[in-house]
This record gives sequence, C-alpha cells and structure tokens, in this order.
Amino acid sequence: MAIAIILILIVIASVLFHILAPWHATPAASNWGSIDTTLFITLIISGIFFIAITVFMAVAVMRYRHKEGARAHYQPESKKLETWLIIVTSVGIAAMLAPGLVVYSDFIRVPKNAYELEVVAQQWQWAFRFAGQDGKLGKSDIKFVDFTNPLGLDPKDPVGQDDVLIKNNEVRLPLDQPVKVLLRSKDVLHNFYIPQIRSKMDMVPGMVSYFWFTPTKTGKYEILCAEYCGVGHYNMRGHMIVEEQGAFDQWLSSQPTFAQTLATAAKPSQDSVLEKGRLLVEKYGCGACHSQDGSTSLGPGWKGLYGRTEQFADGTSALVDEAYLKESILDPKARLVQGYPPVMVAYTLTEDELGAVVALIKSLGAAEQEPSASEKLDRGDDLATQGLRVAESLGCLACHSVDGSKGVGPSWQGLYGETVTLADGTSIKADEGYIKDSILNPGAKIVKGYAAVMPAFAPSDQELNALIAFIKSKAKADADASKAEPGK
Repeated sequence: MAIAIILILIVIASVLFHILAPWHATPAASNWGSIDTTLFITLIISGIFFIAITVFMAVAVMRYRHKEGARAHYQPESKKLETWLIIVTSVGIAAMLAPGLVVYSDFIRVPKNAYELEVVAQQWQWAFRFAGQDGKLGKSDIKFVDFTNPLGLDPKDPVGQDDVLIKNNEVRLPLDQPVKVLLRSKDVLHNFYIPQIRSKMDMVPGMVSYFWFTPTKTGKYEILCAEYCGVGHYNMRGHMIVEEQGAFDQWLSSQPTFAQTLATAAKPSQDSVLEKGRLLVEKYGCGACHSQDGSTSLGPGWKGLYGRTEQFADGTSALVDEAYLKESILDPKARLVQGYPPVMVAYTLTEDELGAVVALIKSLGAAEQEPSASEKLDRGDDLATQGLRVAESLGCLACHSVDGSKGVGPSWQGLYGETVTLADGTSIKADEGYIKDSILNPGAKIVKGYAAVMPAFAPSDQELNALIAFIKSKAKADADASKAEPGK
C-alpha cells in the first residue's frame, strides 16, 4: 500500500510542478511560439503516458499484492491488448513528430528580406560576418585561413571585400528584422545555442548549416556551445545583443571590413604587430585558457604576466621574459607553472608570429611583483586567511572552487571531514593526513570523476598548515550556513 501511495504522490507532484513552476524561458524571437507549442504537445503526450503507466502500477500494486491462498492467473498473450497498444503508441508518436516537421520546415524557410549573419566557430571562441553594402557574403575556404584572415575569406573574391568582420564573441542584431544564420566550424563539431530564441543547431566541419529567426525583444542574450569540443568547452561563450535599427546601423558601420583588415595587417607599425598578435590569438583560441583581464582561467592570465617571476611545479622559478614566453608557446610542458594542469598543446609559429604574440602579452602590462607565498604568510593574518593567500599564490583556485561549483578538481567547500570515493573504488575520509598527501603527491589517490592532471607541490610546513586551515574553514562555513537555513 505504501508503494502505491508513493507512486500516486509522484504523479501529483509532477503535474503540479509543470503547472506551477515558471520553467518557461523568455520569448525573444519570432519562432519561439511554434517551437514551445511543439514541446508542449510532446510534454502533454508523454505526460499522459507517464500518468497512465504510473497509476496502472499503483492499482496493480494494491489489487494484486500478496494474499494468503491467492494464486496468480497466467495469461500468455492478449492480441486485443497488443493491437490497442500498437495503435495508441503509433498515434502518440505521430502526434509528437508531425508538429516538429512543420516547425522545422518553417525553421529553414528563410524570408527574402532576411539579413545574412555567418557564425564561425573554433576552439573555443566565436566570430561573425555580415554582408557588406552589396548584400552578399563573399566566398570562404579553410585553405585561406591565416593570421590576417582568420575566417578564411577568398582574398580574390571582390564580393567579399566589403564583408563586415566581427572578430570577438559579441554580435549585435536589429530588432524586428529577420536574420538568416549561417553556421560554419573551422576545426571540430560545435553547436550554436541561444536558449531564449529557441535556436540550436550543430556546426559540422566542412558543412554550412543554417536557420532563421526574427528578434522581437531587445536585450543581451548568452551564446553557448552545446556540443563538447575540448578542454575549453565550458568557456566557449558569447553574447547576442538585440537593439533598435539605428543603434545597430551605427555599430555595424564602426566595424572593419575584410579589405580594411587586410590593409591594416600589411602596415609595418606597432599597432599592426599587436593586431597580428590578436589575430593569432583568435586563430588558435588562446583566449579560452588565458584571460587578458586578470580573471582566473585554465592557464595563467596574461595581464601583468610579462616581467613577473613564475613558480614552477618542480619548485624552480624564472622571470617571464621574451625567451620564456616563446619557449612556453613552442614547448608548453618544458616548464609547468605551479597550480595549472599540463593541458596546453605545442604550437608551431614563425619567428614573426611568435614576436607578435609576445608583443601582445607585453602590451597588457607588467603588474607589480607579487610577493611569494611565504612572504604573504608574514602579514599577521589568521591561519585560514594565510591559507587563502597561499592558494592564490600557487594558483590552486584555478582548479578548485570554494563555492561548491564544478571545477577541474574537487571543490573545497565542505570537503574537510567528508568521505571521498577514489578512482580505484575505495573510500577515504578527507582529514589532514589525506589533504597533505593530496598536495604533496596528488597522483597517489585520485578522486573518482576527476582527471589526474594536478602537479605535485612542495610548500613549506607553514604554507601546508595554512592551506589545510583554509580548507577546513570552508567546511566549517558550509556547516554554519546549513544550520542557519530553516529546515536544515
């Protein structure tokens, strides 16, 4: 009886959730209504089957539960029941597929007055292209891709000379104007996805896929890659800004054309060297792992990097000069920066290209020399605060979050005192001994679900104790927060 009641409660809770929960996304495009209707039809049909099957299970549990002296009635088959099941199932599947075919047909039937916007994906960034004054996009081919031409436009095609290039992760569109989105990938499989406009489509290397929509609401919407495309996939994000026609026209006129980009790259000036560096960074997707604004990422940030002394995983250190930067690009595993996983691949660049990338990094400025982790411990802070400073100095927070969010390594929030499951199937309590071992010899006990990419560290006893105190403080803060919440 208890099982039957639980099944009925599951049905009631599921129905109430879909009726009362505000799970619908914001309507921001012309085709959102038809797509949502299709999804709603699918939800209703699958919901009817879910309710019917679950209620049947509850009735069966109550009616046919074990009773003393009762014997089961064996019925090998029922052609009538099988026929009805086939008919009902077929009708249900057809009812779910038919609206989708109608919506997809409209999804790819582009209005004649639509703007053309090309979206080009590569690991791990977006780029965009609009047609110029002639209203036509020029030809493109992967064989034309180089640092001056990252989108691979045909330099001999006159139609493409006035094409407008957007070589960053933000694009703008005019309000209430249909736009045809052409999707192209330069390397691996990607997926262009903007939840609010109900548009999501694969980007297959060697193919051009497309769809269209009309933006109906101004605002800023996030662009996501919805297909795993490598280690920087999580960071492959962009933005679509929908604005009034006048503001869009003004913005578009300020963007460079393909011809202007080629002319700028040909000028022998410092600005052109930096532009060349930016183009190379865009081409190779360096920005997915190396930030230029000082924020934490998968690799060391470039802001203030030049002229700084870096600590390496083997305990040595070196000044970040031109020679070190060039070596790190050509042979990134030669000297691994402490606190970062060895995931960067080697690149083959010419001396001019290396110089351009180095010039770009130098242009981002040299920050004041950071004190060492040991120096930071001498500030008189409490042990947990000292541990935070050590974690920042060693780059620990690039892989280990302190707020419970998923990272390259296990989060430190609530870690201390928990039982951790290891990759070999065993379990261990995260006490001081375990944490010390994991810092000094991280490959000894790999946590299940995480890659073995953490390098070994050699902190002093004082630094080690401070780190452990900080990790313990995150567990205590988590416990205190839980006690403060009602119902916990």
